[in-house]
Amino acid sequence: MYGYYPAWADGNEVVLGDPAQMNSLAEGKRPDEIGRLVFPRQQHGRFLCLADYLRPIEKLQPGEVDVLELQVATVGGRVSKATEELFADNSYREYLELHGLSVQLAEALAEYWHGRVRQELDISSGDATDVGAILKQEYTGERFSFGYPACPDLEQQAVMFDLLQPERIGVELSEEFQLHPEQSTSALIFHHPQAGYFNAT
Repeated sequence: MYGYYPAWADGNEVVLGDPAQMNSLAEGKRPDEIGRLVFPRQQHGRFLCLADYLRPIEKLQPGEVDVLELQVATVGGRVSKATEELFADNSYREYLELHGLSVQLAEALAEYWHGRVRQELDISSGDATDVGAILKQEYTGERFSFGYPACPDLEQQAVMFDLLQPERIGVELSEEFQLHPEQSTSALIFHHPQAGYFNAT
């Protein structure tokens, strides 16, 4: 499940606008704010922050809009239940094999949908065509997941869940802000041509 949101930078924060008002920016109006995400900024080096991959709203020309894509991918709860049963039966090898496969399938599904989104946004023309280059992420944009160095605050997943409501596909957020079933991923996808991983500490 995924959604596009008009988005703009406000210092170290990303402001998410109402997608129903996507055309408001074309008319010179600001969409209603429906969410806000705060990210750390590097204290050395390039001093990067994820908000840098979007423009401040005052720098958008009439008719321009930056979008942030929110995404949740899952292989579903059945495989999670199967791995729990294998573990309970002391079938550790089978548990590890199925668990590893299912986690990688969730990641592959997220990567597949990221490719689909690049096609929908018409920025896929420069995508690599061979598997090795794709695995090296030779394409426009980057997928960032909460808990990683550029966006370490897991609690902000609550904003994504409020907007996407991934409970509709069986994904829930625990009190510790972890995804359940475990074989699921969530991500913010920035489409800036220079977007790439960095450590914000």
